[in-house]
Amino acid sequence: MTTDAPSPASAATGTTGTQDLPLLVLASQSPGRARILADAGIGFEAIVSDVDEDAAVAEATARLGGALDPLAMALLLARTKAEAVAAVEAADGAVVLGCDSVFELDGVPYGKPHTPEVAAERWRAMRGRTGILHTGHWLVDNRSTEEDDGGTGATLGTVASASVTFADVTDAEIDAYVATGEPLPCAGGFTIDGRGSAFITGIDGDPHTVVGLSVNTLRSLLASANLSIMDVWA
Repeated sequence: MTTDAPSPASAATGTTGTQDLPLLVLASQSPGRARILADAGIGFEAIVSDVDEDAAVAEATARLGGALDPLAMALLLARTKAEAVAAVEAADGAVVLGCDSVFELDGVPYGKPHTPEVAAERWRAMRGRTGILHTGHWLVDNRSTEEDDGGTGATLGTVASASVTFADVTDAEIDAYVATGEPLPCAGGFTIDGRGSAFITGIDGDPHTVVGLSVNTLRSLLASANLSIMDVWA
C-alpha cells in the first residue's frame, strides 16, 4: 500500500566516511517508508532509484520463462532499487535499503492501480475479503571492505508479509475513496495510514510491513552486515 509520491529526505547523523551522509540510505521516495524510519528514530537519507518497475518485471519474466509469484516480484523490485542506488556515487560509504510492496489476492500479484478505473475494479474484488501484502527488503552494504573500514560487501534481502482484511464497503464508498486519488499510487490500491484505514477491519502481521517497511526486518538485515539497529539511530 506504499505510495511513491515524493517526500523530503530526512537528515540525521551517521557513521559513514562521508561527512554529510547518514549510515543508512533509503532507495525510495515513499513518504510512508520515510515516516516509519523517522518515527523509529532512525537517521537516513532518501535517494530515488529511478527504476522502471514494469521493465524490471518484464525482463525477469522473460529470463525465467514464466510469471513471477508475488513474493519473488516484491524481492526483485526491492533488490533492483537497492542496487541501482548503491551504484551511484552519492551512496558511497552507506548501507542502502531498497523496498517494494506487492499485494496478493487469490495468488495474483497486484501493484499500483495508477488509474481510477483500475482502482475501483480492484476494490470491488477485494471488499469483504482478505489478501496479503508482501514487502520486499534488500540491503546492500556499500561501505568500503578495506581493513578497519567496517564494510562487509553484504547484499541480501527477504520478504515480510501481512494479511489484510477489508470491510464489505459499498459502491458509493469505493467511488468516493477512489475519487480522492489516495489509492492510485499505492500497491494494492489501499492505505492503512490514510483514508483507506476506514475500510480495513484487520491486519495479521506487522502493520509496518503493510505501510511498506518492516523495522524488525531491517534490524535482521543489518545484523547480516555486522551492524545493529542502534548503529542507525539518529
